[in-house]
Amino acid sequence: MIIAPSLLAADAGKYSREIAEVESAGAEFLHIDVMDGHFVPNLSFGPNILKGIRKDSRMFFDVHLMIEHPIEYFQSFIDAGADGITIHAEVKVDLRTIQKACKAQGIKFGISLRPQTSLESIRNIIPEIDILLIMGINPGFGGQKFIPEMYRKIEESVNLRMNHSAHYMISVDGGVDQETAPLLTAAGADILVAGSAVFGKKDRRAAIAALKMGGAQ
Repeated sequence: MIIAPSLLAADAGKYSREIAEVESAGAEFLHIDVMDGHFVPNLSFGPNILKGIRKDSRMFFDVHLMIEHPIEYFQSFIDAGADGITIHAEVKVDLRTIQKACKAQGIKFGISLRPQTSLESIRNIIPEIDILLIMGINPGFGGQKFIPEMYRKIEESVNLRMNHSAHYMISVDGGVDQETAPLLTAAGADILVAGSAVFGKKDRRAAIAALKMGGAQ
């Protein structure tokens, strides 16, 4: 099980220290939510922030573009140090254009689905996906409760991967905590994106270990 602390929940006044703490505590990914105030009703990081923190970490920088026009900005995030680029299936863009550009540069390509978006909508690009990000909440703000119906969606994602001989990892973002982690793991999640469940705890090592316990095989 991979735990991906969400930078959105970190103390903005001390990113370097926050990132170092979760990395030393066992986090392998750092989840970076990029919001434009249009696709979701919130604003967050630009490429300059990513470039500034890149030197502080060897973690996989998992950049989640919750923006209306990812085609215009994804390359800027790759240039700033992203290891993976995830875009939303709901945006009006040729998904394969970004997928091919990512593949050519050795960058992992992901697709994210809002809770109301069906898996059927991405069926034709499943073999090209490296990360399938299932939103457990309506995107935009942290601290929301996990939507229970998404457990079934995760299970369906596992079946879809098997039936199409796909290779994507299943990531879950939103509502991840010590209570939901074991259930998410049982449903088939490979990556758990956790905000306050990691950065909101004093002991980050214990917090990450507690989330990983749900993934013990």
